[in-house]
Amino acid sequence: MALLEAYKKNDPAARSLLEVALLYPGVKAVLLHRVAHQLYTWGIPFFPRLVCEISRLITGIEIHPGARIGKNLVIDHGMGVVIGETAEIGDDCLIFHGVTLGGKGGFGKRHPTVGNRVMIGAGAKLIGNITISDDAKIGANSVVTKNIPAGATAFGIPAKVSLPTEASNAAE
Repeated sequence: MALLEAYKKNDPAARSLLEVALLYPGVKAVLLHRVAHQLYTWGIPFFPRLVCEISRLITGIEIHPGARIGKNLVIDHGMGVVIGETAEIGDDCLIFHGVTLGGKGGFGKRHPTVGNRVMIGAGAKLIGNITISDDAKIGANSVVTKNIPAGATAFGIPAKVSLPTEASNAAE
């Protein structure tokens, strides 16, 4: 229920929780990921990837069963979102369509770690074993290959970082 309420809170187009539950692909992708991730953590072969593939076919969102996702992840629109095997996402994050949390190759931790309450704009690419700290914002179509500090905004290719200032904090 908290997941559905997170969608309603973040999407002004959402009219009801029933509409969100039945018609929003991000909800389906997150719920199917929970099934796939549990099977993955139990060490069951093949079926986690099968659930992932079915989810991708239904939603257009690909979340590797090994990815760790916190509470209330909202994937708005969803199509084209890819979340890699070693990616970690904190609580209450918002991701728009076309976002990639991709790896640089090799073995071990190779995908981004995303903190709590992070917003990632449409089409953004976060690549490698980097950390996006709590409350950061990533601009649409940005390419991020370095760590982003808490509360910062990253934008552009390659992404530049803008830190909150005292003046902007006072205005809010």
